[in-house]
Amino acid sequence: MEAADYEVLSVREQLFHERVRECIISTLLFATLYILCHIALTRFKKPTEFTTVDDEDATVNKIVLELCTFTLAVALGAVLLLPFSIIGNEVLLSLPRNYYIQWLNGSLIHGLWNLVFLFSNLSLIFLMPFAYFFTESEGFAGSRKGVLGRVYETVVMLMLLTLLVLGIVWVASAIVDNNKASRESLYDFWEYYLPYLYSCISFLGVLLLLVCTPLGLARMFSVTGKLLVKPRLLEDLEEQLYCSAFEEAALTRRICNPTSCWLPLDMELVHRQVLALQTQRVLLEKRRKASAWQRNLGYPLAMLFLLVLTGLSVLIVAIHILELLIDEAAMPRGMQGTSLGQVSFSKLGSFGAVIQVVLIFYLMVSSVVGFYSSPLFRGLWPRWHDTAMTQIIGNCVCLLVLSSALPVFSRTLGLTRFDLLGDFGRFNWLGNFYIVFLYNAAFAGLTTLCLVKTFTAAVRAELIRAFGLDRLPLPVSGFPRASRKTQHQ
Repeated sequence: MEAADYEVLSVREQLFHERVRECIISTLLFATLYILCHIALTRFKKPTEFTTVDDEDATVNKIVLELCTFTLAVALGAVLLLPFSIIGNEVLLSLPRNYYIQWLNGSLIHGLWNLVFLFSNLSLIFLMPFAYFFTESEGFAGSRKGVLGRVYETVVMLMLLTLLVLGIVWVASAIVDNNKASRESLYDFWEYYLPYLYSCISFLGVLLLLVCTPLGLARMFSVTGKLLVKPRLLEDLEEQLYCSAFEEAALTRRICNPTSCWLPLDMELVHRQVLALQTQRVLLEKRRKASAWQRNLGYPLAMLFLLVLTGLSVLIVAIHILELLIDEAAMPRGMQGTSLGQVSFSKLGSFGAVIQVVLIFYLMVSSVVGFYSSPLFRGLWPRWHDTAMTQIIGNCVCLLVLSSALPVFSRTLGLTRFDLLGDFGRFNWLGNFYIVFLYNAAFAGLTTLCLVKTFTAAVRAELIRAFGLDRLPLPVSGFPRASRKTQHQ
């Protein structure tokens, strides 16, 4: 063989080893996420649904739990996708010739983006509908009972649902873009139909983030305040402990002497109230034993940290709005190449990249808090060892919709300059200036409105509680206080 042939074989062998290495790394990363999600879901599932007398229902629930674990792992991977890419780019930029990070390259990161896009499509369009229909199925009438019969019914229902969704998407595409070329492109199921359908789902996820994130940013202060120990100026733990012990003693007397009360008692409800009060008293005892540093320094620092992150997010979005009016390059777009490690995507270098990652995680946590705080989705809140299987499916779907829209959400708001990779940058609405501009303006306006409303109400309530004004006997509206002469009479 000639030297040129040896060079071709060596290049092919090197490419083969790189692809194998990327597959191994991707598999290890996904396996880690899968194990973590499986541990989390087993903490929330109902144990009675997996230890039933009917082995068929238990088997179905186990299969559905694995599908939910896969979906939740994809959702977690979508959350970590953009931060991992930003940090990876900075590492390649800082250590371009380091031997120990040769495995980190643009091809690996681009492949991870494609895998997340593929698995998100698979989970949202096929796996989660299959899981829901599988739990609700009982098999066709007259057919043989068993898991296989339920699989047949689920597949038929899934095919009918797929035809319905495909028809709706085709009609919607014809209405929005009445072009023969665009309609013919939808006949290509893999290259155009699924990305178009996922683009619609991602747009709904971005709209959901627009509503939930400002609400969550406002709620983060109250949620953090419940987890941390406030200074003694802002709360009286002794009084709360006294009230909790008094209520618990009163309920215990009702349980011991149920006939002493002339009203009928729901003993199960009373027992639950006693357990809740006991749990509350234990938490209050732990908070009372907190150190002075934790009480007087931890709470103010946490509130200041949240305030800085929230203000920085709004400031970045405001600057991005101005950039959209001046520079066309501020529009979100997709990155076609896989070359990374050549230029930093932050003007502050590695420090700016760390700030971007922190803000992305902060906004994702805030969106989840806002999602479960909204009245429409409050019923989906999972309970410890008491979450039904259908509720777990609903939580996994909602979290996947939110997390898969996070890269587009972050790039649309200008939180990062890292362009979208793979099919994430092919969404048609990303090139519409009016949609992007109005989205940024709506986010800045809603966040500012929620923060102003929450802070004014919270500060007013804390000041009233700190000075003891909440204990004053204020007169009821419409009924003035009696005069001293009347009282003496």
